[in-house]
Amino acid sequence: MTDKHSDTTHFGYQTVATKDKAGKVAEVFHSVAAKYDIMNDLMSMGIHRLWKRQTIASSGVRKGHRVLDLAGGTGDLTAKFSELVGDTGQVILGDINDSMLKVGREKLRNLGLVSNIEYVQMNAEALPFPDNSVDVITIAFGLRNVTDKDKALRSMYRILKPGGRLLVLEFSKPTHESLSKLYDFYSFNVLPTMGQLVANDSESYKYLAESIRMHPDQDTLKAMMVEAGFEQVDYQNMTGGIVALHRGFKY
Repeated sequence: MTDKHSDTTHFGYQTVATKDKAGKVAEVFHSVAAKYDIMNDLMSMGIHRLWKRQTIASSGVRKGHRVLDLAGGTGDLTAKFSELVGDTGQVILGDINDSMLKVGREKLRNLGLVSNIEYVQMNAEALPFPDNSVDVITIAFGLRNVTDKDKALRSMYRILKPGGRLLVLEFSKPTHESLSKLYDFYSFNVLPTMGQLVANDSESYKYLAESIRMHPDQDTLKAMMVEAGFEQVDYQNMTGGIVALHRGFKY
């Protein structure tokens, strides 16, 4: 976590200037954007689709809603939300990285999803929307890359309508030591090798593994959401805690 008054923060296991982190994260995602979907399937053996399906099921999204799919990348959640909100609703695919947005836009247009989707490049720490203007926010595998997570959570809380909800799908801390050891071996040995073979980029996938380890665990993130103003905050561990889905409401 970034100290609010600190000039440095973490980038994976490295310590970098706080002002430089967003640029370094951007370089990673510029590099991996073109192969992002295929690597997601390979890295998770397809299980990421089940994690996202559970997120959608927990979102409460319905016709007419305005949904922000933050750090939405290549648009997996946006595609489903587009169907759920219908012609009277809107889905905003927001990402800080223009390479990811371009891949997402092309993919969704190829699926014929056009009318109710907007694409906006944005920083999670300063969301470009009025107060109380969004029904649901999802951020899947994006919060760990944000420099100031507390500031981002407050920004999300600000733009949610009363009664709205935030869902954070993110890698977390495995609940069993044996699984944790196996996961560490996979993350730091298999993952970078896979990244090199498929995306010709082992360093970006090394960073992704490190960023997961530096992300707050389940209870810490829950406390951060409460601190930002969210109520009825809970989380659901999936795949033994490798991933957790946090949910909080604004009243």
